[in-house]
Amino acid sequence: MEFKLVLFLTDETAGPLAIGRATEEAGLESLFVTEHTHIPVARTTPWAGGPELPREYARTFDPFVALSTIAATTERLKVGTAVCLVVEHDPIVLAKQVASLDRLSGGRFVFGVGGGWNREEMRNHGTDPATRFALLRERVLAMQAIWTQEEASFHGDHVDFDPIWQWPKPVQQPYPPVLLGGDAPATLDRVLEFGDGWLPNTRDVDSLAPRITELRRRAEQTGRSRLSVTYYGAKRNDRFLEQLREAGVDRCLFVLPPTPAEQNLPRIQQAGELAARHR
Repeated sequence: MEFKLVLFLTDETAGPLAIGRATEEAGLESLFVTEHTHIPVARTTPWAGGPELPREYARTFDPFVALSTIAATTERLKVGTAVCLVVEHDPIVLAKQVASLDRLSGGRFVFGVGGGWNREEMRNHGTDPATRFALLRERVLAMQAIWTQEEASFHGDHVDFDPIWQWPKPVQQPYPPVLLGGDAPATLDRVLEFGDGWLPNTRDVDSLAPRITELRRRAEQTGRSRLSVTYYGAKRNDRFLEQLREAGVDRCLFVLPPTPAEQNLPRIQQAGELAARHR
């Protein structure tokens, strides 16, 4: 397995330069960041983690600005989103951001995407929560068309544009890997249709193995290549990591808390040492 880090990178945490360099020096494969454009003050949508939403949710840097900084100051480290809230972005603009970051990083970008959970947040972007997954699907498919076609067009229920020119195209072919976040029953359908991998964060690890087997069986039946699985939120203990390996997980994401450098830099080194034992 390969090992990655993910964190809420904010104005109160260690900065992207320190985090990125330390992650690369620790021998970890990738560094991912989260995204929330804002948090509405009046919110009724429950947060799965408890009654109080942590303050870092409202303080994250723009992921593409932060990842550009990290990519510019590292050489091998892959950078990614876990996850980009595609339903809060214009797909033509987002396609340009992704392609630009992939090209400027030398093909080191991984595009983790999701539909989001905060209904008030997405409504502020004009997104109807009831149709967000249909919107996610069309926006990703539209971006894939832009990345792969010289004159791209898309005509759907939620995204519609006539032929356009847009460069640069991504370095990675046909485009950066698209990882679909989520654990809902329909998530595997989305991965099979327009994803290159699955990004689950389920706490029910026993359910992973049969779902990964199902995902890869269905991919093979439809002529797709082997789809990757990246587990979000891996526990830092040997037995848990072996469980993930046995389930068929390819990559693990260790979560870094949103703390200052003096607290997080030692954690990054420890994560690198743990990863080295399990490669």
